[in-house]
Amino acid sequence: MKKFILFFVIIIGIFPINNICASKVRAFLSYATFYSPEQGPYIETYLVVMGKSVMFKKNEKNTYQGKLKITMLFKQGDLIKNFKKYELLSPEVSDSTKINVNFIDQQRFSLPNGSYLFEMLISDSNCDTIPFSVSQPLEINYNTDSVFISGIQLIEKYKKTKESNILSKSGYDFIPYVSDYFPENMDTIAFYTEIYNTNKGLGTDQKYLLSWDIESFETGKVINDFIRYKKENAQSINVLFNQFNIKGLPSGNYYLAIKLKDQNNKIIASNKLFFQRNNPNVQLNLNDISSLSIENTFVAAFTNKDTLLDYIYSLTPISTGMEKTFVFSQLKKSDITIMQQYFYNFWKKRDELEPEKAWENYHILVMKVNDSYSTGIRRGYDTDRGRIYLEYGMPDVIIAKPFGKASVGGNAVSLPYEIWKYHKLGENQRNRKFVFCNSDMAHNAYELIHSDADGELKNYNWSSMMYRGIYNNVNASMERPMGESTGTNDAFFEEE
Repeated sequence: MKKFILFFVIIIGIFPINNICASKVRAFLSYATFYSPEQGPYIETYLVVMGKSVMFKKNEKNTYQGKLKITMLFKQGDLIKNFKKYELLSPEVSDSTKINVNFIDQQRFSLPNGSYLFEMLISDSNCDTIPFSVSQPLEINYNTDSVFISGIQLIEKYKKTKESNILSKSGYDFIPYVSDYFPENMDTIAFYTEIYNTNKGLGTDQKYLLSWDIESFETGKVINDFIRYKKENAQSINVLFNQFNIKGLPSGNYYLAIKLKDQNNKIIASNKLFFQRNNPNVQLNLNDISSLSIENTFVAAFTNKDTLLDYIYSLTPISTGMEKTFVFSQLKKSDITIMQQYFYNFWKKRDELEPEKAWENYHILVMKVNDSYSTGIRRGYDTDRGRIYLEYGMPDVIIAKPFGKASVGGNAVSLPYEIWKYHKLGENQRNRKFVFCNSDMAHNAYELIHSDADGELKNYNWSSMMYRGIYNNVNASMERPMGESTGTNDAFFEEE
């Protein structure tokens, strides 16, 4: 089954241009693809607007209400294949000084298989602002003759459907969770997905195994205690609506993975969704490694504490969130034996049979990035380019632009920058890029200012950061949502 983009999360910022609008609009956008036997593929867009960031004005009912102008376009070249232009209204409130509601919008667009550029323009109707636009390439490739899995929709709340509406699917009304970030106060990750054509691929009513798990983003391994499965009968459409309790899931980057296996235990369809977890209450324990014997292992020769600590720090680009927390909060205060045990355990988990060979191969790359990307104060592995190289490997294409005259007129000059392109990242990502900019031009200190890869900083306004004199004054228009709730109005779920 060919891969296609299924889900992405952005934060949209609209910046005020006069004193009437005191704040910028904050909105979280994501989307997922599904398939209808009657209408073909379609995309659902999920938009949550933070009510406090919108200008509320009195309406005809003498209550206060916010208004947003929204345009969504799906383009192929210069052709618009589908679009909607509409006004989104907030819930009405009686007191504009006590706005504590967020409001949600969900849309559906029918689109045939193909590559598209998704564009969205959004502005506050009650403010004199210039519409802010974002764009994202996406690809749809549903093969109706084989088994395939839809996008994975994260769910914040749900209830049984009483009257069908835009939020209804499979007998439930779903409020989407429009973020890939789960802070420590969230104990559950709930999700919905659909599986198509198992009756064609396996035979009607044939049994198959459907599993879902949480995998480490860095290692690809399933996290202990986070795997579930059930047997299903093959049908034209099967539905998976379930959840994990993530109270014990450590901080880090993960994939929520859905897998379908036939009776021979062969995976015939799969899909993954990236998410981040912040959970400082769960940490690596020294007792987990203190009993590990390092006698007669390759790390027994690493007896210089400073050298070993540098080796351990060089592992940061490929370390899990819990490993990074452990290193910087506990390990640097530990003795040489604990450091050796940690280092050996790290590579033993990556390669059970040849941990020394795994380290040697990685160390060659570390020396390469140290030689290429070190600055006056930072080792190469501690720079953005070094981290990306160590985490993802050599890029397929590098576009390097030195300091030069900009095309924006006046005395502006473009800052040095590099764009790295990868045709493939892991199993789940295609055609990803990383944009680095050298803002001070005095050192080799290129900073990552945008990437469309999972878990990386997203700033689709990155090109405006390339001009000397405005670099430090331009805010990222899109970034990873860290720690901010996107919760919607609880009135939707009032008891009746």
